Amino acid sequence: MIAYKHVSKIIVALTAIAVTLCFLAVMFADTLSEAMGGSTVRMEYETALFDTDEPISVNIIMDEDDWNEMLKNAMTEVYYVCDVEINGITVKNVAIRPKGNTSLSAIAMDPDTDRYSLKLEFDHFVKGQTCYGLDKLILNNNYADATNMKEAIIYDMYQYLGADASLYNYAKVSVNGEYWGVYLALEAVEESFMLRNFGTQDGELYKPDSMEMGGGNSSKSDDKGAPSFGGGGFDFSNMPGMGDFDMSNMPDMGSFDFGDMPNKDSAEAPFEDSSEDKDSKPSPGGGGFPGGGGGFSFDNGGANLNYTDDDLDSYSTIWDGEVTGTSKADHKRVVTALKNISEGTDIEEYLDVDNVLKYMAVHIFSVNMDSLSGSMAHNYYLYEYDGKLNIFPWDYNLSLGGMSMGGGSDRTSVVNDAIDTPFSGTQFFNALLENEEYLAKYHEYLDMLVEEYVNGGRFDEVYSRIRSQIDSLVEEDPTAFYNYDEYETAAETLYETIKLRAESIKGQLDGTIPSTDEGQRNSNALIDASHIDIKSMGTFNMGEGDSGDDFRKGMRK
Repeated sequence: MIAYKHVSKIIVALTAIAVTLCFLAVMFADTLSEAMGGSTVRMEYETALFDTDEPISVNIIMDEDDWNEMLKNAMTEVYYVCDVEINGITVKNVAIRPKGNTSLSAIAMDPDTDRYSLKLEFDHFVKGQTCYGLDKLILNNNYADATNMKEAIIYDMYQYLGADASLYNYAKVSVNGEYWGVYLALEAVEESFMLRNFGTQDGELYKPDSMEMGGGNSSKSDDKGAPSFGGGGFDFSNMPGMGDFDMSNMPDMGSFDFGDMPNKDSAEAPFEDSSEDKDSKPSPGGGGFPGGGGGFSFDNGGANLNYTDDDLDSYSTIWDGEVTGTSKADHKRVVTALKNISEGTDIEEYLDVDNVLKYMAVHIFSVNMDSLSGSMAHNYYLYEYDGKLNIFPWDYNLSLGGMSMGGGSDRTSVVNDAIDTPFSGTQFFNALLENEEYLAKYHEYLDMLVEEYVNGGRFDEVYSRIRSQIDSLVEEDPTAFYNYDEYETAAETLYETIKLRAESIKGQLDGTIPSTDEGQRNSNALIDASHIDIKSMGTFNMGEGDSGDDFRKGMRK
């Protein structure tokens, strides 16, 4: 009897302890998550939507007049209501709008296509509504990417390294039951993304963009409604091929300084013909357009992540790009982190070093000049939690030579893009590159991409899977930017380009190929890629032709 009483007391005590621990776990979930290194949360949509073994089907059910009105007014980025049927499951009262930046503007100016990228917000009109736990789904239109697979392969590389990045899958998109096209479905970088990756939604998220061209709350314009370059009222309507385009919704482009634009015949020569293999990468920290189009300078409001001073107003573009609601206290933590990162002080306290090194490895492999690596201070997400910063990738359709503005894409320079001087538009990563330990880890991740991902068979497996999934969808795609023959040529070119890129990186890692821009300028050791037609993979082309029509038709060969 005495023993029984003691057993009863022990059971009661253990139950009380268990209840207490459960209560503490709920109350301090974020703290516990951080203490355990940032626990992830398994989400149903990981397999329901992003199991890449099979594309998903997305049927947008929408009033036809509303659909046409949305397409006609795409630049306003206003949300419309629709129902969405995904793999046979219907989610009602979903918010939909066209999305994008350069692609949104270019398509709005092209009378021959309405194939916009789309954003579906399941929780916009119905608070708390999700699709298998996902709050927002992105449908990318593969603009300027004749391969239809650049982004998919690059996001697969991120997954291979275990980096914090969006999940992906292909989507057969229909509108009211009629096939609209094959898109790339991406997990939006918002609340469900943070919960999946970090087990918390309490971090602060920003999407800085000094190149913002779409509509939305940040739009500003001069009295003519045209984009304002440095307040000068530059009117695009006078450009050839642009006269019929309504510029009333185009925003202010900020301070745009033409004064630093080098002479075409100068040593910098940013507008060299793309048929010649010359080093066209802008100098580190410079303000040039990628692909050799140097010279344009933007007052980017901190979007390049360079620390300048402690004045919060110096980083206004970061705050304007807030995804989560933020305060001045949040902004101060970001600036404090930027300062310490720039000085290389207690860097692991202020930066998620390992994830950022993974980001750097994949990003530099991809040669994405429409980003921080090419003087464009956009196409990334900045995440801050408890004073520590992190970077998430975004927008890779113009990678591997797809960004051509005034100078074309130099094939050999793309394949041999230097891994140790990788960023032209920011000094944010310098402290990592200058630290022997971090540089070695960055090189280790690059080596994994070369030896394991590309040469080890993962790339061939992914490439073959994607081709088997989308070949027929591309061939039947009624809104495709390219015909099927162009797609086939582009896909084969992409395969060879990635193989050659891996070969060059391998040489840069073992020292047989220079790994810096300066070292490559007069080197005879570079991988020869002069036979590759980079443009066959698709380019965003601004300024190579004789008229403004080249801007509108930049998505085509």
